[in-house]
Amino acid sequence: MRWLFLLLVVLNVFYYVWHQQEAPLKVKEVAPLSLYKGSQQEIRLLRETGAAAPTRRRDECLVVGGVAAREQLEALRQRLLSLDIAAAPLAGQLPGADGFWLKVAPESERLLDPTVLSTLSKDFKDLKHKIILCEGIATAE
Repeated sequence: MRWLFLLLVVLNVFYYVWHQQEAPLKVKEVAPLSLYKGSQQEIRLLRETGAAAPTRRRDECLVVGGVAAREQLEALRQRLLSLDIAAAPLAGQLPGADGFWLKVAPESERLLDPTVLSTLSKDFKDLKHKIILCEGIATAE
């Protein structure tokens, strides 16, 4: 057993010396970052630039729905109300869209982020959301 241990030690020493004999890697010259960036030297967050989210026009509204039955639409509205998201059912159909829809109030649109929408889409089959022009939308209220 001692001979096996000594053999492994000798092989490790030989391996170490062999790797030290290889030529060292050539250092590559890298141009300074200031040459690439020009006048913009610092990193700025999106919130600092004022472009945190794409701004929508005032005449655009967020609608969610596409459910087949009014009962599902009422259940969706109750679920949104439990999340403090105000929504009103649309009277009539959306052009080019099937099913029943809810118009989300402008002050509640920020609460309806993609994670909430993905959770709702698991509970309500065929749930969709769209941003459409508000002019000509009539709510049921």
